[in-house]
Parts: sequence; C-alpha cells; structure tokens
Amino acid sequence: MLRKRVVTVLTFNDGVLFRTKLFTPDYRYTHNFVDTWSVDEVVVLDVTRPGEGDRQNFFDVVTHLARNCFVPLSVGGGIRTLNDVRTAMAVGADKVVVNTGALDRPELISEIATAYGKQCVVLSIDAAKTPAGDYTVMAEFATRDMAMDPAKWAKQGEALGAGEVMITSVERDGSLLGYDGDLCQSVIQAVSVPVLILGGAGNWQHFQQGFALGAHAVCTQNIYHFTETSIASAKKFLAKKGVEVRV
Repeated sequence: MLRKRVVTVLTFNDGVLFRTKLFTPDYRYTHNFVDTWSVDEVVVLDVTRPGEGDRQNFFDVVTHLARNCFVPLSVGGGIRTLNDVRTAMAVGADKVVVNTGALDRPELISEIATAYGKQCVVLSIDAAKTPAGDYTVMAEFATRDMAMDPAKWAKQGEALGAGEVMITSVERDGSLLGYDGDLCQSVIQAVSVPVLILGGAGNWQHFQQGFALGAHAVCTQNIYHFTETSIASAKKFLAKKGVEVRV
C-alpha cells in the first residue's frame, strides 16, 4: 500500500513568502524557509499577478529550495508552454503544476506528459461554489469562471496525461475550517490518479478527515508557519489514528 502524503504548499509573491486567504496574499513573512521537518513533498506556487514583480525572483526561490530540501519539489504558477516547463525543471523542479495554462490550452497537459512523463504533471484545479450549490472551475487566481464541473475537468485532465490532480476550494483558502469534503470527494471519485486536497486545513483532525475521503495527500499552507515541529506532530497523530504515513 502506498503511504499517504503530508504536503506543504508555499506561495510566493514576487519571491516573498506569503500565506493567502480567498486567493489573495494575506500575510507577508519576513523570510523564506525550507521545510525539512518530515514533510513528504513541497509544492511551490508563484502567485505574483501578471505585470507585477520579477519572475526571476521566484526562480531564485525554487533554486534555493531545490538545493536545500530533499523531497520531491512541485513548481507551479505561470506554466503555459513547454519552455516554461523546461525553465522550471532547470532550476530544480521534479514536477510542474499546471492550472490556467491547461484550461486555456488543454493539450499542454499531453505535451508535458509526452516530454517528461505523466508523473511530472500535476493538474491543479481551483473550484468555487455557485449560487445553485454546485461547483465551478476558476482560472486566473479565481477571477475567471470557466463554467466547468471540477470532477469532469479532472477526468479530462487524467485522460490527457495528468499524473496527479490537486483540488483547492476557493472559499476554504486560508479559513482553517477544514477541507470541502463534497468537492474533494467528487474529484477523488472521478479519477484513478492520486488526488491532493488543499484549502482549509486547520488541525490534524482535518488531515484525518481528508484521508478518510480517499485523498492520497493532504496539503496545507498556514498551520506550518506556526511551529517547526508541526509536521512531525501531524504524522504522529495520523499514525496513531491508523493512517499509513511515513513517520
């Protein structure tokens, strides 16, 4: 049995570490950090808005992380072409995370999978609740409604070559109120590839609940900023609850 993964997600605005709330940079940290506290994987996302900041600042962060942490590193934000993928790989990425670029040009998923293998493609899906109570896929930092069902898009992405899917609830981002179980489960049930869930985790019970939904990996940002022992603590909690994690 594959062990469940605990993943930390780091969001950078112009090369500076921020946490986000409702997809907006919410709190700036005065320094960047490398997570070496038993985490299984690191996802690094550039959330700098177009026309703001210097892209090189983000690449410098990725280079630093790649040199100093020894777990898989997934890199996303602004991945639109194979050249963008090559650049990310050149500075240390093991995988790339695609979102808006794949929505605007779905064949990008297949191009990356063909060039680097399916295991290198993580399809990131940001989803928001509609007034009717269902879900819709959002693009461009959750500012553009694609009028697509997240589960159907995940299934299409898998068919195109995505090796993993990361589903994020827009409303739960930064809330610490727990994952959106209905959203996460709909995507988990739609695909056969591993699903990472993000958006809302605020305690270790939320991790346990996420794994109970069928997630292969639980992701979070904010709570890891509060204590250096938090990841090890999370894994000990999960192991005691019978979740197969690497302690």
